[in-house]
Amino acid sequence: MQDLFQKAESNLHKFWGFETFRPGQDDVVRSVFEGEETLVLFPTGGGKSLCYQVPATVFEGMTLVISPLVALMEDQVQALKAKGISATFINSTIPYYEVEQRLVNARNGIYKLLYCAPERLKTTL
Repeated sequence: MQDLFQKAESNLHKFWGFETFRPGQDDVVRSVFEGEETLVLFPTGGGKSLCYQVPATVFEGMTLVISPLVALMEDQVQALKAKGISATFINSTIPYYEVEQRLVNARNGIYKLLYCAPERLKTTL
């Protein structure tokens, strides 16, 4: 677990430019690496997103993020791509053919993070 956390700190600096996690974020990230169920209650701007984005850069495979806010998921995906982290989103603004292509890419391991709106989970995507 310590190796994972050190890799997380390295990626925090590499991709986000921060030397250390904010107070509380380090505990959350450690909890994620320990496989614990984790609930994060930080105020707006408190750094909740980094608590799953940074571990996603460390873990093998893809991290699925469920987000009801279309604008937020689009902004976060754009910011991740700008940092060189492969990410995409699936929501109601995406035409069916594009959803299909993104799902193919996800199955092929193209993305580290896939953001999905909750309503898309009720359908065949």
